[in-house]
Amino acid sequence: MVKNKKSDLKKSLELWKHAEQIIMNGTQLYSKMASVGVKGVSPIYFVKADGVYAWDFEGNRYIDYTMGIGACFVGYNNPKVKKAIQKQLEIGTIFSLPNPIEIKAAEKMIEIIPCAEMVRFFKTGSEATQAAVRIARAYTGREKVIKGHYHGWHEWSLADTEKSGGIPHQYKENVFEVKYNDFESVKKIFDQHKNEIACIIIEPFETEMPKDNYLQKLRKITKENGALLIFDEVVTGFRLALGGAQEYFGVTPDIAAFGKAMGGGMPLSAVAGKKEIMEKAKDKIFVSSTFGGDMLSLAALLAVVDILKTEPVYDRIFKIGNKIRDDFNNLAKKYGSKIECVGIGPRLDFKYRNMQGKDDIKVKTLFMQEVVKRGVFFVWNMLPSYKLSDEDVEYTLKVFDEALRITTKAEKEGKVSEMLEGEPPIKVI
Repeated sequence: MVKNKKSDLKKSLELWKHAEQIIMNGTQLYSKMASVGVKGVSPIYFVKADGVYAWDFEGNRYIDYTMGIGACFVGYNNPKVKKAIQKQLEIGTIFSLPNPIEIKAAEKMIEIIPCAEMVRFFKTGSEATQAAVRIARAYTGREKVIKGHYHGWHEWSLADTEKSGGIPHQYKENVFEVKYNDFESVKKIFDQHKNEIACIIIEPFETEMPKDNYLQKLRKITKENGALLIFDEVVTGFRLALGGAQEYFGVTPDIAAFGKAMGGGMPLSAVAGKKEIMEKAKDKIFVSSTFGGDMLSLAALLAVVDILKTEPVYDRIFKIGNKIRDDFNNLAKKYGSKIECVGIGPRLDFKYRNMQGKDDIKVKTLFMQEVVKRGVFFVWNMLPSYKLSDEDVEYTLKVFDEALRITTKAEKEGKVSEMLEGEPPIKVI
């Protein structure tokens, strides 16, 4: 395992500089840009991965807590997923007509997901959330959308953000963003736009738990106002429970969007919802995808579901994830650090505050720097795999101990800035 490595990313930095000249933003996903880590210290390219480990361009090995931005919940190179893909590859990847595996995959989704009565498959989470909102608008005959912070790169999702370039201004008039757990704002929007709201689309869980029956209240207010409730389960789906966050929290939406973990590392997403809604909307909208029926990804989905049903995935991920959170917070208290680990086992995040309790990018940078130097990797949050061993977890906590000790010591001595070896990470959106 990498420990106290001297940062030497010259070749990676040169490769990244070249990539920025020929690839828009240097890569295909903002969350993978070199600037989302501590640039100059964090790895820029991974060239191999297996289980929960990834190797960078320089050959260093890391325990990966981001796991393909959450796509590889069952582990990199999972043998069951790989076998399913290889078997399907011998038959074919895509034909000129549908293949029965589409039916089998849809039946499996309907079997395990509470809201699923009909399904459509896509490749990306953005496609799934876009389809969900379009279905809601077609079904209700309304245009206005209440949304959470981020649901993909489409117009309605980004119209009111700093990244709204290229989006016609009128899109903003039909979109209202609300903070998680802020039910009063939701109620106010419904009061001000009676019979105009098509849907609410939110992540049912990010890292803050729902308070005061928040999800139940959203379910109730949408029903009372003829709007639809959409859960963006691109991250939470298959991760919090087999049936997603809607199973975990016991609240069933009208429609849900899924992605990431469902494909075991293969590109796959889906929209699932009540049959009455999907049937009524299907002839009013055009939603079509050449690769929606890609058989390799659907074979991977079936393997993933089998793993989640037959292996102790959820007991394991909640046990180790909650241990990381609780032990980290105990270490932070021990050193007097105000950095806090939040969330629940399968999805963790950090609140980076200095000793005065204020958000502090330099404290964040120093902590992340010291963690990644010791061979533990994560970016914007932690989406761990249940394949983590007890030894991986213990080593991670040892690294967190060292990083917190160094960070708090630097804070007390006023030396945080001078200890930084790389550039502070940027906010993506």
